Amino acid sequence: MTLPPLRAIATETKLLLVGIPVLLWTMLPLYHLFLFAISPKESAFAGNFWPTHPTLHNFEVVFGQKHYFLSHFWLQLWNSLVIAVATGAITLLIATGAAFAISRLKVRGGRTVMNLALFTYFIPAAFLAVPMYRTMGLYGLLNNHWALILAMVTIAAPYSIWVLKQASDKLPYELDEAAVMDGASTMQLFRLVYLPLMMPSLVAVGTYALLLAWNEYLYAFLLLSKDTDITLPVALGNFLAADDSPWELLMTTGLIYALPPAAIYYTFKRYMVGGLTAGAVKS
Repeated sequence: MTLPPLRAIATETKLLLVGIPVLLWTMLPLYHLFLFAISPKESAFAGNFWPTHPTLHNFEVVFGQKHYFLSHFWLQLWNSLVIAVATGAITLLIATGAAFAISRLKVRGGRTVMNLALFTYFIPAAFLAVPMYRTMGLYGLLNNHWALILAMVTIAAPYSIWVLKQASDKLPYELDEAAVMDGASTMQLFRLVYLPLMMPSLVAVGTYALLLAWNEYLYAFLLLSKDTDITLPVALGNFLAADDSPWELLMTTGLIYALPPAAIYYTFKRYMVGGLTAGAVKS
């Protein structure tokens, strides 16, 4: 049995010395989130490493909508889901078509349009919140889910187009030429050649846009106001308005809300890593 060289052992040790503290630092807030979720209200701030009497009562209150701030929990969760899925689908539709036209069809001015779209990221999204509110008001879209969906698509689309365009550039053009020689139309080329080969990047971009909309707070707070229309992140903010905030319920709801994106990310993480960095390094 051959022992690993000392340099390899030293490198592995250094990685562990850095990685373990970073892991603990990252997991500590999540642990406290879980700790609050299973603690009774009277012992939530006791400072114990583990609650003396762990309970699932907080989950029962949240799922049963048995608190004033949770009276529309399921509806607000549904609102978040609808807005996130719609944002992901529309962003994917726009970005896929734009990237195909710019990269494969070589439309005139396509690269200029893409660069101008990326230029919008020089302006922080938070600075655009008030102009976006004004725009949605002029079009009568305030307190409408479409206001938030369109705002999120506006933020997600430029980066998505860039990612898909970079990934598309890596595909060999001989495939397009062979398909055209076989009599394929532009739509057949798009549907039968382009989409199957781009699937990892499409999954990554769709997941990125979905999670962006799922976690959005500022735009959701400005564009939606009715309790039956708001998303769950905005509803969670209402907990902080009370003098005696039910922190155990806030943390329980936050934990529940964090589970779907975590599941989505770990399901598609290999696509996320590969798809979002596609074309970043070219030989």
